[in-house]
Amino acid sequence: MEYNQNSSPVVVKLQELCKALVDDPQFASIRDRVSLFLSDEETRRQYENLNNKGMMLHGKQQSGVELTEEEINDFEKDRDTLLNNPIAMGFIEAQQEMSEIKNLVNQHISRTFELGRIPTVEDFMGCDSGCGSGCSCGQ
Repeated sequence: MEYNQNSSPVVVKLQELCKALVDDPQFASIRDRVSLFLSDEETRRQYENLNNKGMMLHGKQQSGVELTEEEINDFEKDRDTLLNNPIAMGFIEAQQEMSEIKNLVNQHISRTFELGRIPTVEDFMGCDSGCGSGCSCGQ
């Protein structure tokens, strides 16, 4: 089935959902923290360097090379420095909040496809972060 981008009821509701997100004060807070991070060149550099260092260390481990204590200490020092930066922490928290919102939306859509109806609160019982048996929320 192909949806007409202008008139499909699904697309109209998606636009309404997007508007509700944009109008939510939590969304504004997320955007503010992301923008602050993106505008702070030093914090972005620290974040990127830590990610690159982490990927490099992970790659070494995956290829069977044992990490030195100096490499581990250096990484931990850089990580601690980043985590003590309020702009970086705001960005990390904003990313986590965005992920939670996306997961919530995806769970509802997935459950709707599975059930063939609008899911109720009971349909998500056991689907909070630990997911119980019988849960099919996709986590």
